[in-house]
Amino acid sequence: MPFAQLVIGPPGSGKSTYCDGMHQFLSAIGRKCSVVNLDPANDHVAYSCALDVRELVTLEEIMEDEELGPNGAVLYALEDLEENFQWLETGLKSLGEDYVLFDCPGQVELFTHHSSLRNIFMRIQKLGYRLVVLHLTDSYSLTLPSLYISTLLLSLRAMLQMDLPHLNVLTKIDKLQSYSPLPFNLDYYTEVQDLSYLLPHMVAESPLMANSKFEGLNKAIIELIEDFGLVAFETLAVEDKKSMMTLLHAIDRAGGYAFGGAEGANDTIWQVAMREGMPTMDIRDVQERWIDRRDEFDEKERLAWEEEAKARDAPSLTDDEMEQIEQLLNSGIKVVRR
Repeated sequence: MPFAQLVIGPPGSGKSTYCDGMHQFLSAIGRKCSVVNLDPANDHVAYSCALDVRELVTLEEIMEDEELGPNGAVLYALEDLEENFQWLETGLKSLGEDYVLFDCPGQVELFTHHSSLRNIFMRIQKLGYRLVVLHLTDSYSLTLPSLYISTLLLSLRAMLQMDLPHLNVLTKIDKLQSYSPLPFNLDYYTEVQDLSYLLPHMVAESPLMANSKFEGLNKAIIELIEDFGLVAFETLAVEDKKSMMTLLHAIDRAGGYAFGGAEGANDTIWQVAMREGMPTMDIRDVQERWIDRRDEFDEKERLAWEEEAKARDAPSLTDDEMEQIEQLLNSGIKVVRR
């Protein structure tokens, strides 16, 4: 049974960058992986596409033939893909048991109320895939209370629409230190703790929020989010190996890969370790690494990389030198080091 990630999220959240980074990471740990591009507007990708929806339909063709704007053309393209699902099914069968990353379009309509993307996901699931939806959001959304509340609403709506195992991910967490300081620790936002504490900060953000009508609306939205109690966030710094490992561990648990992949007895030591639970980062580690003590950790990593580079560049022993050492060891002569 193959496994797959469905990568969704608004424009600029880092979907294609994530697919490229995760593809490299999975390949490095010995998990055979393929990337499928489902975004008809994405004509420049860093990764190698196993399947590209632009082979079926392109945004430019639709805009010209149907006289639609970019957003309408993307919706039309996904409807076209739904009608011609046989093309995608044939392509996926050719990938065998590969672990698949689906790079999806960024129009929020597609994963909040338009049905085509959801219908495509459900048909992929019927092919035997174990799916996990990965909803990416730029961590900049934490810097403004109103933007954070909007992010929570969008995440909640996407979870209800997709109706699949689902993880919300705050991307670019390594950039967070460069923004304005957050009023609360990171765990407040990732665990979606008592949102009423944000109300005074919303008033400080905009005096309009002090209006009784806005205050009532904000309280109602907060109560709605808390009543569902579904939204929480993972974090990601795509260039950090430990951050990628932590997220992949959460994805594997959500999708069932943690309980045994398709490779079975042929799993590498990395794959077994990922299932058995390698040391990962909890949210306190993320707070310390990327916010509280980032400069200190960056310096440690720089020094570690320098040591690795020196070790790689160090001259190795020649065959003659190795033979001389072996002769000494076998001669019974005691070598004393001063």
